[in-house]
Amino acid sequence: MLNLVLYHPAIPQNTGNIARTTVGFAAYLHLVKPYKFEISDHAVQRAGLDYWPHVRLTEHENDDAFLEWLDGREPWLVTKHGDLRFDQPAYRGDDVLILGNENTGLPDTWLERWHDRRVSIPILGNIRSYNLANAAAIVLAHASLKAGAFGE
Repeated sequence: MLNLVLYHPAIPQNTGNIARTTVGFAAYLHLVKPYKFEISDHAVQRAGLDYWPHVRLTEHENDDAFLEWLDGREPWLVTKHGDLRFDQPAYRGDDVLILGNENTGLPDTWLERWHDRRVSIPILGNIRSYNLANAAAIVLAHASLKAGAFGE
């Protein structure tokens, strides 16, 4: 299964929307702390997230804990600084897709470390950027297709 990672997510509605998308695509969701909202059972129930029990969630306490989990794997970084269009990589079923914080993106050290694995989504219309949840859905859908998740 694909792994979708949110680096220090800032907007709970985006995280909820992305979590729902990962359930729909049978992907794992990883959240790298810190973030400033709660995802306790009570908070999730109060928000009416009926799909939350189906989220395959791993929370990483900090950047170092996430990098330890990554264990040498080469992730794909979704960023406006990407040199590859999001549909060009040959995604595999266990790939890791990382999206940055809504306000600050991904750390420069990560962008430099995986400079040849940065993907971007073209913007054809007059907008500054895509919403994080929309970007996650676009890339996860295409990566799932390329990885053979739909049995094609």
